[in-house]
Amino acid sequence: MSTVSSPVSGRVVGLDGVPDPVFAGAMVGQGTAVDPPRGAMDAVAPLDGIVVSLHPHAFVVVDAEGHGVLTHLGIDTVQLGGEGFEALVGKGDTVERGQPVVRWDPSAVEAAGKSPICPVIALDAGADALSDMVPAGEVRAGDTLFLWS
Repeated sequence: MSTVSSPVSGRVVGLDGVPDPVFAGAMVGQGTAVDPPRGAMDAVAPLDGIVVSLHPHAFVVVDAEGHGVLTHLGIDTVQLGGEGFEALVGKGDTVERGQPVVRWDPSAVEAAGKSPICPVIALDAGADALSDMVPAGEVRAGDTLFLWS
């Protein structure tokens, strides 16, 4: 069983709260989403593992059980071309839950006309693989979002 933590502080809005049909429709995978406070912050690793994919606006960490978690920093933020994002680790690095991975500013994302909402997706997880999902409310970076069995 893997515990998946929130990569950012903010308000849990669930996938239904993501202004993107691909994420909202769980086409990328099951999970949830967090609307972060505005202002510069670090997005942290949602679980212990290896960074297998790293882009300015998104990263994937895979744990020892093979569970891969995608953290997407905002919606359509790929269109920003990395502007306003700073990677703090490299692809292939081993990270611990809560370790800063990317520094970014949700207010700058919003000022650029994009949503700063952060989907947190359990890649290749079956519909019944996730449990104890936080349905709503405030979370801090590092708080548990869901369990993956």
